[in-house]
Amino acid sequence: MKIDLTNQTALVGASSQGLGFASAMSLAACGANVFLMARSEDKLKISLAKLPVEHAKQQHGYLVADYSDYPLFKTIIKDFLKNQEIDILVNNTNGPQPTTAIAADTESYQSAFDLLFKTVVETTMLSVPQMIRKGHGRIINISSTSVAEPIANLVLSNSIRSATAAWAKTLASEVAHHNITVNNILTGNFDTQRIEKLIKDQAALKGVSMEELRKQRADAIPMRRFGKPEEFGNLVAFLASDLAGYITGADIPIDGGLLKSR
Repeated sequence: MKIDLTNQTALVGASSQGLGFASAMSLAACGANVFLMARSEDKLKISLAKLPVEHAKQQHGYLVADYSDYPLFKTIIKDFLKNQEIDILVNNTNGPQPTTAIAADTESYQSAFDLLFKTVVETTMLSVPQMIRKGHGRIINISSTSVAEPIANLVLSNSIRSATAAWAKTLASEVAHHNITVNNILTGNFDTQRIEKLIKDQAALKGVSMEELRKQRADAIPMRRFGKPEEFGNLVAFLASDLAGYITGADIPIDGGLLKSR
């Protein structure tokens, strides 16, 4: 069984590093033309140079966009998708700042809503008409296990990612007959800079060392380890392919067995 994404074009959010970049690498390795998207052009250029170009006529590019500035992001993504059709959309954003439900204010929720919900909806709804015309499309939302089981000190992410997952489930039902799938990946602990930052912040909050907290996290996972970014990328490539054509509206955990509810 081989995943072949030749002649498919993908747009991958927050893909200059971390799981976004791992997703882009896997899609490119399967033959897709990949557009990276992130806020740092310098990082994008470095990451772009690493993408495989082993397939005929395969070309990659990048888009500079800052998810934290929604009005500007809206303009940039609208202009991009006016001139570029895509077949695969991987919605991925950097997460909001850690905080508790007691400490969070309404302004923080609004910022998180703009970051995690409005940017995803905007990008998706600009892409869907293209996919409907083609009769084919793949929308993959990189989310978190917090959709199923809230994570302490991440109330903003817990709340808004859950809303995004519910929206995606609704959309999946509406576009399924156009051969467009919409799925959410519930991400566990992976060896990324994002996880390292979360561990650092939570370790400081709890008054323990990063090493101790990292071990606690790993020990709570049935596989007793964090995931490898390439393992995540493999799932994205599968969901982007025709092999996953009958999977839609799903919340798919990739967490080493961490979730108890799914």
